[in-house]
Amino acid sequence: MPTESGSWAAGRQTKQKRKSNSLTLKRTNSTEQDRPSLHRDMLEGQDSKLPSSVRNTLLELFGQIEREFENLYIENLELRREIDTLNERLAVEGQTIDGAELIKGQMKTKASHSTSQLSQKLKTTYKASTSKIVSSFKTTTSRAICQLVKEYVGHRDGLWDVGVTRTQPVVLGTASADHTALLWSIETGKCLTKYVGHAGSVNSIKFHPTDQIALTASGDQTAHIWRYVVQLPTPQPSADTSISAEEEVDFSDKDELDADGDISSDCPTVRVPITSLKSHQGVVIAADWLVGGKQAVTASWDRTANLYDVETSELVHSLTGHDQELTHCCTHPTQRLVVTSSRDTTFRLWDFRDPSIHSVNVFQGHTDTVTSAVFTVGDNVVSGSDDRTVKVWDLKNMRSPIATIRTDSAVNRISVSVGQRIIALPHDNRQVRLFDMSGVRLARLPRSNRQGHRRMVCCSAWSEDHPTCNLFTCGFDRQAIGWNINIPALLQEK
Repeated sequence: MPTESGSWAAGRQTKQKRKSNSLTLKRTNSTEQDRPSLHRDMLEGQDSKLPSSVRNTLLELFGQIEREFENLYIENLELRREIDTLNERLAVEGQTIDGAELIKGQMKTKASHSTSQLSQKLKTTYKASTSKIVSSFKTTTSRAICQLVKEYVGHRDGLWDVGVTRTQPVVLGTASADHTALLWSIETGKCLTKYVGHAGSVNSIKFHPTDQIALTASGDQTAHIWRYVVQLPTPQPSADTSISAEEEVDFSDKDELDADGDISSDCPTVRVPITSLKSHQGVVIAADWLVGGKQAVTASWDRTANLYDVETSELVHSLTGHDQELTHCCTHPTQRLVVTSSRDTTFRLWDFRDPSIHSVNVFQGHTDTVTSAVFTVGDNVVSGSDDRTVKVWDLKNMRSPIATIRTDSAVNRISVSVGQRIIALPHDNRQVRLFDMSGVRLARLPRSNRQGHRRMVCCSAWSEDHPTCNLFTCGFDRQAIGWNINIPALLQEK
């Protein structure tokens, strides 16, 4: 066998000697003040070749390490106790708490890099486990309360907006990036009318309060007012779309709708508007009717909102002041009030009740793009934002919101039911959640491999007069969906 050289053997002996003389630190019940002297006695009792200054430095370093790990250990015990307490409360009360705020403020920044890493790991682990616990309380009840009734498929690109007529017959309208707006039979899902007058994406659709007239806003820098005449077909029985709990899974990219077949090709087509509003220098992102239907307001990426006289198409007021592109506009159902939202993180309230003057108030309640702000029948404004919050404001005192809803995803165009004052929140992450005006979560719409949207949900709209479908959503998966919301059961769950 090969033999070791003398230098190699000497090296091994030296290494073994150092190993045998290595320090051994033992945890004791002594106080922190006693530990340095205790460790010093242990070190002095050993045959060490290290200079005393080096031994003292090592002793101080080991003491710091021990204190750091002890603090981390205590902190983790406190965190575990808090999580256990929270889970027990969830199990008893059945309440849901946003997983993003479970351990907010509990873990403080540490100088030690290892401490920060372990703290973050604990946050992620307990956030995920508690989110699963929270979701288990709502899945079954939400599915029973919110049921998919009909899917409206026929557009060739994503849908930006959905609306419901205010007059009989009640029909559904959708606005799409494929340059068209479609009207649908709510019961049968059949396309009734197709509007093709725009040369750009149709970004919003609103119906006249008393006549069969629609108002659409477009990326071609115009808003069109056009007339429609529809005749509802005989409804056919629809297939059962209920699902079991085992089928509650997410969509994959392979599940996207095959929308190459254009079922709207047989619809009666409207090609020319009765009025075109053309004063903007950029994309018109939204439009709405003022109370009475004699005036309309538009919001544009040119940072202005315009108020028009519908009969003459003349510009009455140009509403300036936003620093960035507008994202939405909405009118009050009974008063001459307009609210506009913008990417500049603000929304503005415009008052036209006095014909001689129009006042404006600016509200800075969000930290990111305000995607929409809408009126309720009462004296409230509800605003949604990319900062993942929705805020409820009192028109009589707009200094601070009366309720704040925090979510886990950006919020798109919201809607509020007139009768029950329920807020529907469509999200970038394909979820649609329902809240009351005080910020209490009521339910979420099902989202599985057979129900719900496959892409971002862009808009929601309530229908107060339709018994079958009373909430409609649309998304960038090229479809709109009609939902039946069992309002009494929803409120009873609350």
